[in-house]
Amino acid sequence: MNNKTNKPTVANSTVTRDLRQLDIETGNIYESLVIISKRANQIAANMKEELHSKLAEFASSNDNLEEIFENREQIEISKHYERMPKPSLIAIDEFIHGKVYHRNPSKEQK
Repeated sequence: MNNKTNKPTVANSTVTRDLRQLDIETGNIYESLVIISKRANQIAANMKEELHSKLAEFASSNDNLEEIFENREQIEISKHYERMPKPSLIAIDEFIHGKVYHRNPSKEQK
């Protein structure tokens, strides 16, 4: 399951979806949901790693309470990630638009 684009163009709020759109590609709603959930986990892990790497630049061994609250740049980075669409919304959008590569080995053996 690879993502072809790095920039999400997904609405930041939940959208009501027609479940029949989700099983068009696989023929099975449960298989589609497994693919979407695995992709959402990948996206969440990537976002978490990216956020931690950006926040690590601000880490120091002798932080005092005043330095923690005064760092506006760190707060802005955190707010940016909070405003981003949730990984599940991104994964659903990618799946519906055919941007997620997936395969089922058990179907290939038949």
